[in-house]
Amino acid sequence: MPRLPVTFTRRTLLGTLAATTAGLALVAALAAPTAGLAQAAGEAGTPADVPAAAVPVRVVASFSILGDLVKQVGGPLVAVDLLVGPNADMHAFQPSPADSKKLAGAKLVVINGLGLEGWVERMTKASGYTGPVVVAAKGLKPIAKPKDSDHGHGHGHDHDHGKDDPHAWQSVANVKLYVGNIRDGLTAVDPANKATYAANADAYLKQLDALERDIVAAFEGVPKDMRTVITAHQAFRYYGAAYGITFRAAKGVTEDSEPSAREIADLIKLIKKEKVRALFVENISNRRLLDRIAKETDAKVGGTLFSDALSEPSGAAPTYVDMMRANTKALADALKG
Repeated sequence: MPRLPVTFTRRTLLGTLAATTAGLALVAALAAPTAGLAQAAGEAGTPADVPAAAVPVRVVASFSILGDLVKQVGGPLVAVDLLVGPNADMHAFQPSPADSKKLAGAKLVVINGLGLEGWVERMTKASGYTGPVVVAAKGLKPIAKPKDSDHGHGHGHDHDHGKDDPHAWQSVANVKLYVGNIRDGLTAVDPANKATYAANADAYLKQLDALERDIVAAFEGVPKDMRTVITAHQAFRYYGAAYGITFRAAKGVTEDSEPSAREIADLIKLIKKEKVRALFVENISNRRLLDRIAKETDAKVGGTLFSDALSEPSGAAPTYVDMMRANTKALADALKG
């Protein structure tokens, strides 16, 4: 039988027991403690010993990879909104009024940092959001981007990444730092669940340790001089530095650009000089140039890599761990021939 609210119980007992002379003493005894319980229940009349339903912490993550990391740490305690979803180009993002509404209703915002979200200050101001912003990449040592690199993107000043390469998530060691920063951010806004966030983060870090071991093992036996690949833009330099792969970016492969004859000639020359064995398109880019180059060289298109976005849930990379495993398999298979 369900427990009755304290306020209801008091009223019922008083009404019933007052009807009999024998019950008057018991009424007096019950009145004082019952009143105390009613006061503890609060003005709304909610029973003090019945906890309020847990409401998930609203978190806005700038793009899908960060969104997954927040879910791994927060679990069912968080509800995550994305500004840039799966298979979408983070570099092409332009904030909309709908995005501002997401921020306005959030308790925490998580961004990558390193200049990736050049619009974040303007957007938070426009939305009226005044809560904390977690910079996931805080504390890591960034790689300077090539001076002549624009990452293959020709977008406006909101996407000028500055002197640092922002794609730090392509190194598992860096993502371990991301996880710690996200854990601390969630704890700050929801301290009651500190232990849960810590436990979730520890469990996920163990997954990342295993992932990193598997990535290193995947390239064993591949000679160092045979570890060069061509990708659509400079998104894999952290991966290359961590796991001994040389990535070269091909210009003219984004959705909003057409490769020039000079770009094609330069790329063919580079492939022959460095004996490049594989060309890779990304899930946020088209493959016109790479298909064309593959026909004129001994290199082959090795498949699709996930650079700045996860896949849809039904795809090959619905989570960060899945993404890194899919990329590693595609690269290792191509380099091993």
